[in-house]
Amino acid sequence: MRGIESSPDDRRGPPSRTADDGTTIDPSTEPEPWGEVVGGERVTSPRQPPSATPGYHSRLLGSPFPAIDEYAFLSDREANALVAPSGNVEWLCLPRPDAPSVFGALLDRAAGGFRLGPDDAMVPAGRRYLPGTMVLETTWRTSAGWVIVRDALVIGPWHSADRREGYRRPPEDHEAEQCLLRTVRCVSGAVELAMSCEPVFDYGRVEATWTYRGSGYNSAVASGPQGAPELYLTSSLRLGLQGRGASARSRLQEGDAAFVALSWGDEVAPPATWDEAADRMWRTGEYWRRWLQHGRFPDHPWKSYLERSALTLKGLTYAPTGALLAATTTSLPETPGGERNWDYRFSWVRDATFALWGLYALGFDHEADSFFHFIAEAASEDEDLQPMYGVEGERDLEESVLDHLSGYQGTTPVRIGNAAHRQRQHDVWGSLLDSVYLHAKSRDHLPEFAWPLLKRAVQAAIDHWHEPDHGIWEIRGEPRHYTSSKLMCWVAADRGARLARLHDEPDLADLWEKAAEEIHDDICEHGLDSRGVFVQRYGSGALDASLLLMPLVRFLPPDDPRIRATVLAIADELTQDGLVLRYRVEETEEEPSGREGTFAIASFWLVSALAEIGESERACRLCERLLSLGSSLGLYAEELDPDTSRHLGNFPQAFTHLALINAVVHVVREGDRIADASASRESRPRAARTPRSSDDQARSNRWHRQRPDTAERPQKMEGRS
Repeated sequence: MRGIESSPDDRRGPPSRTADDGTTIDPSTEPEPWGEVVGGERVTSPRQPPSATPGYHSRLLGSPFPAIDEYAFLSDREANALVAPSGNVEWLCLPRPDAPSVFGALLDRAAGGFRLGPDDAMVPAGRRYLPGTMVLETTWRTSAGWVIVRDALVIGPWHSADRREGYRRPPEDHEAEQCLLRTVRCVSGAVELAMSCEPVFDYGRVEATWTYRGSGYNSAVASGPQGAPELYLTSSLRLGLQGRGASARSRLQEGDAAFVALSWGDEVAPPATWDEAADRMWRTGEYWRRWLQHGRFPDHPWKSYLERSALTLKGLTYAPTGALLAATTTSLPETPGGERNWDYRFSWVRDATFALWGLYALGFDHEADSFFHFIAEAASEDEDLQPMYGVEGERDLEESVLDHLSGYQGTTPVRIGNAAHRQRQHDVWGSLLDSVYLHAKSRDHLPEFAWPLLKRAVQAAIDHWHEPDHGIWEIRGEPRHYTSSKLMCWVAADRGARLARLHDEPDLADLWEKAAEEIHDDICEHGLDSRGVFVQRYGSGALDASLLLMPLVRFLPPDDPRIRATVLAIADELTQDGLVLRYRVEETEEEPSGREGTFAIASFWLVSALAEIGESERACRLCERLLSLGSSLGLYAEELDPDTSRHLGNFPQAFTHLALINAVVHVVREGDRIADASASRESRPRAARTPRSSDDQARSNRWHRQRPDTAERPQKMEGRS
């Protein structure tokens, strides 16, 4: 829908607000929504005034697009949607998250949208998720009244009578009902409500053909090109069909309610009455609340951030296969006006280790197991392990450009598919082996079906570790000898040796341990600069944020001088306003394509690494700052602009939320350790710690063999007393 503008109130600011009495309130942890009571219902209060950052907001930039982090994320675990502050659904791909869009205003204001809200207001009074759910609530105030709109992709009891094609994971008790449901209730005064539904199929190429269903004005169907799903619009409002869309208008008085449902399946009928719509909305919220109850979260002020990240990761999971999408969008720019616009609607192998670590740590073993099986199955059919796969394990992710779309804020090209699936990225073998090792540790056994795959992966790492590749950041250009790629080849050989012993193959374990030692020694010889800092690639003095993974994968002990020097060098030299860059573009890319923002993932990695090397206070301060930079709904994109704190890149980003979980868990556990140590010192004296000598360096190079159980399954988070 062309010309929809975003809210002028800035969502930036700390994750708390100040009440009238001066006390500090964290709205994400309140059991009841904060705000004033209007007409017997509590209405979400307006957010903090915008920060004084000049040029931050999209309207100030002269753009009709909302800021990336102003979008709300909805999911039913089979489809995803993004909702702008104006109440416009601006991204929805059907029937899969990597299918062509039916609402694409995110990438072109004429590519389709679905708005519900007051006719005379585009700026909401407040927005939030209902606590513990993926149900979005938007509160609107007009000159004459107040209304509350709730949006959700509906989840209900399992309803499929026949076996579903492509559904390979064990079916749960609930599944998607293939319905985007929107309810509205007037809680005070009177409001002129407007609804406009304008789908444009095939990424904005084909406008819908509308026809009424039945004898009344409450149901219509939108048809698109062959192969596209038909869209059924059902509402308690009377629908009009004009132009390329369906629309409705109605004056709601206090106590009045209405609903609109857009469905694309034929197994479950959409709600026919307000009571039925309200019941399905409640049932969807209850599904998410009960799912969250399965997790284990610390009784800590940052608990809400872990919960929102867990819900986001669950929403980014494709239920039929267990695949975890990197993000729900394509081509949101990493650089405003630049060309780093990629399609992230696929599943990356390198996400596996952090996904399993985070999900196991929070107690979501079922989701971790499902993702493990997806990765294992996709990789088992592939002689050459790819960096990424489609949500049903597809290997061919051919990249193309959609020239007819103007792009987010005019940034092109808009890409679908991802050519990086053909790149040689040596870190994938280590990511796969580390994820299998975590899974095996969690179950105390190695799945037999995975053993042939693991043998191939370890052997591939051993055969190719000495060769150049494109690296973890998928840098386009000539391959190079990236240190982090060799690090992950070491992880492959190291974890492979441990798994071989678990599989009772000691000779193979000895062989792989020897290979791991060779890679380890090579990195320590060629991957260091004159300061004793690990560098991005052999023969270069450039730093790289991926080297923050060294203490996390236990390459060397965290108190090793080289690890400490590397972490502190990155913290001091590869940051902008305290936030971490992936690398310096001018030092890394053969043809730099514009300035890049700081990487949210890398900044959270720095938190974990600082905690590992004992810089607890610094880790806590950085983590607190990063948590304050999340969206008003607790979501993160891939990058953060260090000057304006704008979110950049695809959204919401799974890898960022995985790194957030890892960082918060590190800080919480380090805080517990310090508290326990302090309590112990009060009860008895402790001997001073002996400083580490440089003569210990050779022994620390063999630390991974002396400490065979350091890469353990993360302990589940327990409540703190």
